[in-house]
Amino acid sequence: MYKIITYIIISMCLPTFISAEEIKVSVGTLKISKKAKEYVNQVLDSNRLSYGPFLQKFERDFAAIHGAQFGLTSNSGTSSLQIALQAMKEIHNWQDDDEVLVPAITFVATSNIVIHCRMKPVFVDVEKEYYGIDPELIEQKINSRTRAIIPVHLFGLSCDMDPIIEISNKYNLKIIEDSCETMFVTYKNRPVGTLGDIGCFSTYVAHLLTTGVGGLSITNNKEYAIAMRSLLNHGRDSIYIGMDDNKKRGVEFKEIIEKRFSFISIGHSFRITEMEGALGLAQLEDWQPMINKRQFNAQYLTNGLKKWQAQFQLPKIRPECTHAFMMFPIVLFNEPKKNLVHYLEDNGIETRNMLPLINQPIYKKMFNIKEEDYPVAKWINDNGFYVGCHQDLTIQDLDLIIQTIDNYFERK
Repeated sequence: MYKIITYIIISMCLPTFISAEEIKVSVGTLKISKKAKEYVNQVLDSNRLSYGPFLQKFERDFAAIHGAQFGLTSNSGTSSLQIALQAMKEIHNWQDDDEVLVPAITFVATSNIVIHCRMKPVFVDVEKEYYGIDPELIEQKINSRTRAIIPVHLFGLSCDMDPIIEISNKYNLKIIEDSCETMFVTYKNRPVGTLGDIGCFSTYVAHLLTTGVGGLSITNNKEYAIAMRSLLNHGRDSIYIGMDDNKKRGVEFKEIIEKRFSFISIGHSFRITEMEGALGLAQLEDWQPMINKRQFNAQYLTNGLKKWQAQFQLPKIRPECTHAFMMFPIVLFNEPKKNLVHYLEDNGIETRNMLPLINQPIYKKMFNIKEEDYPVAKWINDNGFYVGCHQDLTIQDLDLIIQTIDNYFERK
């Protein structure tokens, strides 16, 4: 009896959580298609997991869709960013503690890779309506040590790139586009990823293309492509990329034999397998219907929630741009997000913060950041969150989001 009573008391005191089965509307999705399973089985039947035909085709096709000549797969969007910056640093002879401009709203990886490259991230506040780095604030952060800008295309929408490109040309700065959340969209009829010098993408869980782990770097600069390929493969001499090079013959093969274990940089093991290539390629072949459905869902949510536009800011599409809607961001105007977020989660609707950066404990410690110096970012950190907008949401799912938000504000 004592044990039973004790168990009951402890059970009553434990917090309750919504299990994965109780989540009704998720922020991301994954469905392994028949085509994906077919491609994965082809990989297994080939008895080859190392860099091969599926990854090579995935790289070529993804790069071509985004207007790039060269594409390189890696094990994450973070890795793609790191090798992009490291390649630039080595090629242009940048020094430790040189500076890179990053937005004050982004996933922590954007600025972490700057630190990993022994450079210094310098934060710039973002636009209130579109959440991208604010071009009007960039020049005041530039000095003699500034070397690059990393604009981040957040939530599926491009930054305002023309003024950023103009500033970079004026000060001889390089541009790495962090496009991990934004694929298949355009800025003034030009594809994201090739507006700057290198574009970096992610195929992590809950992104637009989902391979479990994975990233891509694209560029039209051959020197950058060669350097990044080397860096993601331990810094190996670029004459030897993978096992297919062993099939070459003649003078070239003799040189390969000499240099297969020649390393020209301090690189990384950032490679992925043919399995991820197969999954990515299958999804890439169906990217247009996926984007169309996300755009439909976003418009449906916008129409259903516009009655509350005095309470919160709905996502907007920058003029002359398209939007992939990797997620559906919402920022409350006059109250912290906490109560609404908890209400949504209690009703089975997943939420996520809108990528807070400058309030992260480690960054406040390292850089002595005052959030008040970044008023738009602080407003987003305090009041902003997002819900799902993905292609597998049904009309009933979208109606549940709308009705739950309606209920919250009607109760108030």
